[in-house]
Amino acid sequence: MRIDILTIFPQMLEGFFSQGVIAQARERGVLEIKIHNLRDFAYDRHQQVDDRPYGGGPGMILRPEPFFRGVEAIRAGLPTEAEPRVVLLAASGRLFTQRLAQELAQEGNLILLCGRYQGVDERVLQITTDELSIGDFVLSGGEAAAAVVTEAVARLVPGVVGDYESVRGDSFYNEDLLGPPQWTRPPLYRGLAVPGVLLSGNHQEIEEFRRQQRWEKTAKNRPDLLER
Repeated sequence: MRIDILTIFPQMLEGFFSQGVIAQARERGVLEIKIHNLRDFAYDRHQQVDDRPYGGGPGMILRPEPFFRGVEAIRAGLPTEAEPRVVLLAASGRLFTQRLAQELAQEGNLILLCGRYQGVDERVLQITTDELSIGDFVLSGGEAAAAVVTEAVARLVPGVVGDYESVRGDSFYNEDLLGPPQWTRPPLYRGLAVPGVLLSGNHQEIEEFRRQQRWEKTAKNRPDLLER
């Protein structure tokens, strides 16, 4: 899988993707991540990418030209003729979920566009296939959201995570339930004991216990998931 990211702060994302399973997957060639500086596609020699909003108002808006030119350049450099998914990361987008991550993980090419300031020119949506938000809050830019989406999608690509079975047990993977609580050694710590069923070796009972724990944790932390 190849993921291209268009941002005015490429170094912010390079640091994030230089560690952990993402970095290892890049080294092995399982995953390709290319980060592009939006200013390289600016319309003038001063590399200006923002301007004042029409109609007045505070802040600055990212201009459409750098995004159009950037996406065109990325498309031209793709090794296949497959149409990439182009995603604008914005607070006004639809909510990014595990199901969407699974859907995007099936794509061969993904282009992420990072907004900044007060947002992007609405015409940028004409070159996107999706407008996504990672939550009901506002960030200063789309870089953190791009890191979240890339991490969530990439770990679903076979070969990125060492043990793919661990991915299947994640929260939200198969249904709207949170993952079960987990314990490790020591079996007793400061009077807090690991549940005995996990030490029993009875796999059927362990699976039933974990299933029950998933429901209980979801009911406690995310009752809205059970309601829907």
